[in-house]
This record gives sequence, structure tokens and C-alpha cells, in this order.
Amino acid sequence: MVLILYFTHASLFLICIASLSNNAADKPFDSQANVCKSQECEVHENRVDGSMYSSERQENKALAVVPYNKDSLMPHQHSSREFTFAKHKIHVQQKWQDIGVAAVVWDAAVVLCEYLEENPGLVDGKTVLELGAGTGLAGIVAALLGGDVIVTERKEALENLKNIVTENVPSDTSIRAEVLDWTQELSNFKEHYDIILGADIIYIEETFSHLKRTLLHVCSEKTILLLSCKIRYDRDKMFLAILKENFKVQRIFHDSERDIVIYKCLLKS
Repeated sequence: MVLILYFTHASLFLICIASLSNNAADKPFDSQANVCKSQECEVHENRVDGSMYSSERQENKALAVVPYNKDSLMPHQHSSREFTFAKHKIHVQQKWQDIGVAAVVWDAAVVLCEYLEENPGLVDGKTVLELGAGTGLAGIVAALLGGDVIVTERKEALENLKNIVTENVPSDTSIRAEVLDWTQELSNFKEHYDIILGADIIYIEETFSHLKRTLLHVCSEKTILLLSCKIRYDRDKMFLAILKENFKVQRIFHDSERDIVIYKCLLKS
């Protein structure tokens, strides 16, 4: 089903179009191609700009008009989102159409922040590295809870990440944003970190080998890796199997409402 916003002089409606052509697909999120992450967002596979589409090949089209309700919007459809963690308000301006998935707060990040807030000792006084940080929400919360944090992203998304960090953390908070591309040289990240955070970063199969290489580079036997994941496809489970070759992987939390799982991973000796 595709949701299309429809304006009239009187009000705003959502038009729901069902039974689209077979070309409409539930795509994993690719931050470089700006393709949707999951069932959280459905767009035509030939459109990668985040906008909705129309097709002359629609068959058995069914229309329904319903009143607009912002609570029913998918994560990427909000222009901005606000959160309160560690007694701080955090505002994130989402730029889906400009940057893609790296500019959206996904549920896995929110659940990870909630978990950290309930377990502040995990990050307080610890060195923390967030991989594929996107908007950096998890890293920001870790810093507000007392961590010495580096949030990382690809070069294309770094400026937006820096702006979000600057706008949301006090000047005395220890957090900085740096480029880390899993496919590139990792020599700038020489130390091993106490805590590694990853929220919804295991959905693209082509990146699995690069992500594993990165994790092995930044982890020591004392490092705790926390992966917050929405397991959508068999390939997501495949990465966990790959990870188990070098890490002990333990499922430590499950948010059943949002279907998000947090895994604790420790490097094997």
C-alpha cells in the first residue's frame, strides 16, 4: 500500500492506493541509493528520491480517503522529531529527500536510547563509538549519560550529523562526529573502544564483509558491542551468523511492540 498526501482547501487527506503493479517492492534501506529501509516505507523500486510515484500500469486499483493523522506517519515522513533522554530535549530535523535514510531517526535507534537510559552504567565514563550513526541519536544519548563518544558516518552524511550534534548537546559534553566508511581505510580509528553502538546497520548484504572487518578493527576482547536491529529478512539473520564466527552473540532485549531486538556481542578470545 502507498500513502499519498492530498490537499484540498478544506483539509488534508491521505489517499491509500492498494494492489499496485508487481514492480512495487519492499526494499532494504540503502543510504547511498536513498532507498527505503523496510515495510516502514514503500516506494517504487525505480524511484530513489524518497517521493511517491504514479504508474499507468496500476491494476485493480482501490482508493480510500481518510483524514490525515500525523500519528500514523512512517518515521521518514516526519519533517522533524523530538525526544527527551537523560533529562535533555533532543530535536532532529529530518532530511529524507535530501540525504536519505541517514537523515531519519529509525525505531532501532530510539529503542537503543531507551535501553541506554535504563542502563547508564554501560556508557558512563566509557569510550563509545557509534557506527552508521545517521542522525546520531544513540551517540548523543550516550554522551549525555557520561560517555566519551565518537559518532561516525559516511562523508556524504557527516555535515548533517555534525549539525544535529551541535544543536543538541551542551558544550561540556564529550562527543564529536567523524567520517568512517566501512569500505575504506580504517587507520584513523586505531584504539579499541569500551562500547560500540549500532542501530539498524545490518540490512544491506553487500556491506556485511566490510562491517565485520570494521568491527574486528575497533573491538578488543573487553569491548561490548550493542546492535539494535529490526530483523526483516533472512539476510539479516545471516549477518548474525557471520558475526558469531568471531563474536559471542547474546540477545538481551526485545521490544515486542516495535519488534526491535538488541544483541550484546563480545569478541571471542
